[in-house]
Amino acid sequence: MRAGVQTSDDIEVIENWRKAHNKVLNDWQASLRAKCKNREVTFAQRLKRRRTIFDKLARQPGMELCRMHDIVGCRLIFPDMESLYDFRTRFLQNRRSAHEHLKVDRDPYPYDYIQVQHPTGSGYRGVHDIFRYVARSQESKPWDGLQIEIQYRTEAQHAWATAVEIAGAITRSETKFGKGSEAEKDFFRLSSEMIARSAEGMSSCYPELSNTELIERFDEIESKTGTLRHLRHVKMAETAYTEMSKQGESKAMVLVFRPENLTLAIYGFADLSSASNYYFGRERENSEEDIVLVRVAGELKKAYENYFSDTTNFIHLMDRSRELLK
Repeated sequence: MRAGVQTSDDIEVIENWRKAHNKVLNDWQASLRAKCKNREVTFAQRLKRRRTIFDKLARQPGMELCRMHDIVGCRLIFPDMESLYDFRTRFLQNRRSAHEHLKVDRDPYPYDYIQVQHPTGSGYRGVHDIFRYVARSQESKPWDGLQIEIQYRTEAQHAWATAVEIAGAITRSETKFGKGSEAEKDFFRLSSEMIARSAEGMSSCYPELSNTELIERFDEIESKTGTLRHLRHVKMAETAYTEMSKQGESKAMVLVFRPENLTLAIYGFADLSSASNYYFGRERENSEEDIVLVRVAGELKKAYENYFSDTTNFIHLMDRSRELLK
């Protein structure tokens, strides 16, 4: 990609690279779904959007496509911190897989954005694991070295991340990617600190602030941005579901969200292959659409609240935070 210009060759390379990751994603989703059985956990998987890949390459000049570890990913959402860390610890200890767990400087948990010693500066909280596929046979050589990211969040952390995405989609500020005004970014840093303290007894970006100082600082930022007020009045997305195959229950879905009129179109498919073909074809026709290919175990709306414009959990957490931190 040259100076932000996307050529047909660039698009072809990225499309082939994304499709190559399908096997890695399929292997992982099957394994994780089995481990999630009989647990209170919401599971979802996703393929990184082409537009997001181009944006990341433009934002990070040193980034190379082959080093991008989150082309495909799985997300697990837990009710609380204890269940998150319990699942992750057991999973890493008992894992039998042809994937290498990537570590940084011998740190077994380099991407823990929950613990205070690993602050992101944005307010984002969650834990990520990155794995690299290791070929064990000649047949699996084509996938050797491909990576996948596993994300773990609590419901409170997911509610915060959802609010960031909804606010960014409505205002086009893309705060999630470090864009937007400093005031809006600080709104989400402060709200992250409030939720971390009230919901999980932890800290986030501003551990040095007293509860009183935190509330005062938040009120000051909210008076400038009105972000919480806007999120309170966001209407739920109007949702239309279309079954694209009559072969039984949908196994994969394509979600198309239009922030300009808050509508969400959901297309259900009997198999991942059919969903993938529709997804790639639709993305080629309109690269500006906010479109995602997903497979979900559990409640679709809970896993993808941002596409439903559902800020309910975030608003509830913020109201509760104010009461508890007063």
